[in-house]
Amino acid sequence: MRPYPSRPVAPPHPSRPAARPYPSGLRAARPYPGRPAARPYPGRRRAVAGLAAPAAALLLLLGAACPAVAADGEPDRDFTIEDPRITESSGLAASRLHPGIYWTHNDSDDGPYVFAVDSRTGKTVATVTMRGVGEPRDVEGISIGPDGDIYVGDIGDNLDGTWSHVWIYRFPEPKTLRDTTVTATQYDVQYADGPRNAESLMVHPKTGRVYIASKNENGGGLYEGPGKLTTGSMNVFRRVGEVPWVTDGAFSPDGRSLALRSYFSARVYAFENGRLGESRAVAAPFQRQAESVTYTADGSALMFGSEGTRSGVVRVEVEGGGKPDGSGGTGDGQEQGKPAGNGSPGQGGSAGQEDDGKGSVGLGAAIIIGVGALWFALRRKRGRG
Repeated sequence: MRPYPSRPVAPPHPSRPAARPYPSGLRAARPYPGRPAARPYPGRRRAVAGLAAPAAALLLLLGAACPAVAADGEPDRDFTIEDPRITESSGLAASRLHPGIYWTHNDSDDGPYVFAVDSRTGKTVATVTMRGVGEPRDVEGISIGPDGDIYVGDIGDNLDGTWSHVWIYRFPEPKTLRDTTVTATQYDVQYADGPRNAESLMVHPKTGRVYIASKNENGGGLYEGPGKLTTGSMNVFRRVGEVPWVTDGAFSPDGRSLALRSYFSARVYAFENGRLGESRAVAAPFQRQAESVTYTADGSALMFGSEGTRSGVVRVEVEGGGKPDGSGGTGDGQEQGKPAGNGSPGQGGSAGQEDDGKGSVGLGAAIIIGVGALWFALRRKRGRG
């Protein structure tokens, strides 16, 4: 459909200078004519040998901070998004048609693009270009409804109230994974209590009703959309619950739980009759910029994602297949779930519980100690030489 009449036109991207090419290689130093090759100082071999141990230890520590990688080609495990175009992955949704595939997108004004990433390899296997939706402004969330349609939330508002309305785009999940262009339906959205910033779009897997969680440092709200979104008129979302600072959210496949994450924590809420119930903390991974979360298609785990180049996605097991207490009742508020695979802190891995950050702090301290040891050993050996 044609864009809403009052929609502002996004300014074009400023021109970007062409990237400078990398040098083709380093030229080897050439000796002066007639000068023999320099012989090493007598103590240099000993110095190098003395540095080997701390250098090896440092490499091991730094290796722990590398991005998560696909685990032996298994789907729905830790993986790294390899596509250089995806630098601000701000939402995740597990495919309903293609096992092991996750849909994601950049935020800001990247364009009308959605990417299908294979968790076995971390590679993009399809790029969907949406047409009929104007210029997306700040895409922050993605979810898949019970009808198999993909919902994309252009709901960001970093100035917290600048935009009078925001947008949701919708198109059927492609049956074949290949680059394609689709005609998406555009819905215009307002909040009953005024404009606000939001990064979390969730479609209930049973009712198809759309929910948005607003983002505010003093706590946000859970907003419920109308029973059916309509085109040509405003869709008003009403506040139905209170939530903490939220950067993304996802319903469990059975619709009985709602996971919400922030930069430093995550919680799973019981969800019944459109309202939040008891909640429990989840051992979310420590990530560079924690922006996304989704359930695996079978509900056995949560997948936590982050922004950044080659950002990592980390699997965290969910006890009871996503039910708040493991049996369908309410939880006791204790932290549950555990990271799986080879996730790594700082880039999409898991160092334990993110609420207290002990794992990431411990790794950072270890790296600092390793660097200090290497520096001290180098100075000592140079002094002896």
